[in-house]
Amino acid sequence: MLTAIAVMVLSLSACGGASSGADVSSPSASQQAQSGESAGASPKEEAPREKGSRDNTPVCLVPVASGETVYENAYARLDASNCSEGYVVVSYLGSSPKVKLQITGPTQITYTYNLTTTAPTEEVFPLQSGDGEYMINVFENIEGTQYSQAFSQEISVKMPNEFSPFLYPNQYVNFESSSSAVKKGADLAYVCNSDLEVVSEVYNYIIGNISYDYDEAETVQSGYLPDIDEVLESKKGICLDYAALMTSILRSQKIPTRMEVGYAGSVYHAWLSTYIEDIGWVNGMIEFNGTDWELMDPTFASNTKDKSLKDFIGDGSNYSVKYIY
Repeated sequence: MLTAIAVMVLSLSACGGASSGADVSSPSASQQAQSGESAGASPKEEAPREKGSRDNTPVCLVPVASGETVYENAYARLDASNCSEGYVVVSYLGSSPKVKLQITGPTQITYTYNLTTTAPTEEVFPLQSGDGEYMINVFENIEGTQYSQAFSQEISVKMPNEFSPFLYPNQYVNFESSSSAVKKGADLAYVCNSDLEVVSEVYNYIIGNISYDYDEAETVQSGYLPDIDEVLESKKGICLDYAALMTSILRSQKIPTRMEVGYAGSVYHAWLSTYIEDIGWVNGMIEFNGTDWELMDPTFASNTKDKSLKDFIGDGSNYSVKYIY
């Protein structure tokens, strides 16, 4: 007998609200040089950029539903052929107009996603909780917030590379080799000699060129998914857009990056952390002074005065991670 459940969906409509009314930071001199702008000066020809020693060739890993390990019924299809790479591919096959996917891993944190229902669509979801047992469930909407279980499968996961889930694209961090954001990342990384310099270049570009979209923040619906190329073109977005854009660029530059969603104080918010070889996970950054990083939150950095941001961040205790993508 199908079991009725209520699926809780968190909304990002308030994200970035803590920075409402704050002044937008002015781009640094280096950021102005990147955009070819200089305050109070007439345009002039830029000096040629010198190629750094780091290989800036994008590497966009492509998730594959190879069909080697498949679990399926009349309602859903789960391709776990490449779960060792840190992802699964799920397609909804039924006729319900509203369907949820839930994945619970070894950390016992349950991730809830919306599935495409207009036509069977292969969608990629990360196994971000590491090695262990994962329960994957699909629920069809009955009415209101009531859902019935339509598919359930447990899989065992062992990943040779712990960084795999944070290098591949997925439903939230969606990019491919043809993405404009990937090309922008290669351009920004052109002058870099290390991964650390790439992170700094990308971070400074985003906080200097992307503005917070207050109108979108007021109207965004639950289940919103970022379109990184749209954000790059419009040069505006909400916290999830900022984090997804930077995460996508860094992953395409072979730098493991986690998009993190949780609370900044009492505000539901998104930021990110990244892995730098010989340093480890950098999850406290807003700027780099040569030796130290502070919170890597491109939304607050671009929309909040430096001192007020530092006072809010403090020792990081104002930030609480709930989900990782």
